Amino acid sequence: MTLHPAFSDHGRFCTTWLGNDTNLLASGKAEYIDKFIASCKEAVEVAKRTNCKQYTVVPGDFVRNLPIGIQTGNVIEDIKKGTAIIEPHGLMIVLEPLSDNPDLFLRTPDQAYAICKAVGSPSCKILYDMYYIQRNQGNIIPTLNWVYDEIGYYQVGDNPGRNEPGTGEINYKNIFKLIYDKGYKGVVGMEHGNAGAGKAGELALIKAYREADNFI
Repeated sequence: MTLHPAFSDHGRFCTTWLGNDTNLLASGKAEYIDKFIASCKEAVEVAKRTNCKQYTVVPGDFVRNLPIGIQTGNVIEDIKKGTAIIEPHGLMIVLEPLSDNPDLFLRTPDQAYAICKAVGSPSCKILYDMYYIQRNQGNIIPTLNWVYDEIGYYQVGDNPGRNEPGTGEINYKNIFKLIYDKGYKGVVGMEHGNAGAGKAGELALIKAYREADNFI
């Protein structure tokens, strides 16, 4: 479903104009805070149209002339401003650690966990994308256990290749069992491509998920 100015996978959405390299929430500069606040207000309207309740936020790039603690404090204060807008509407910001490039500020789940704890709102949680986590640090199951109470949403993609489970090195059967045993009932997003082309590739993807989901 394509929306303007956001897109949705029926579980969460993100604005198309709050990207990694155009966003410096860690800087504390008013121009970026204002853009973020505007995006939160727009998120409320998008949620009304789509009935989606989770809004992906990426703080953007690391700021090289500021200490990491100052940047973290800036992001915390910015997210607090955002949750003040969306929380009354029952929405949730999900912060996504990424591995796209080394310039990004938010890269690990424990970093996102500290921010969520400091924000202290049910409207600020972690987007636990296992593809990115595997690329950045691995140790997916122990890390998931450490930060579980601040996870709001999961995304799937195997590594290397960023395709369906079973095409890389991540043991998704064990991960899905852990999430199931913990009682998670929300959406799990398929944030990846298909290893194979055409109908055969689509059937292989469905088979891969059935195999990964066969843990009981």
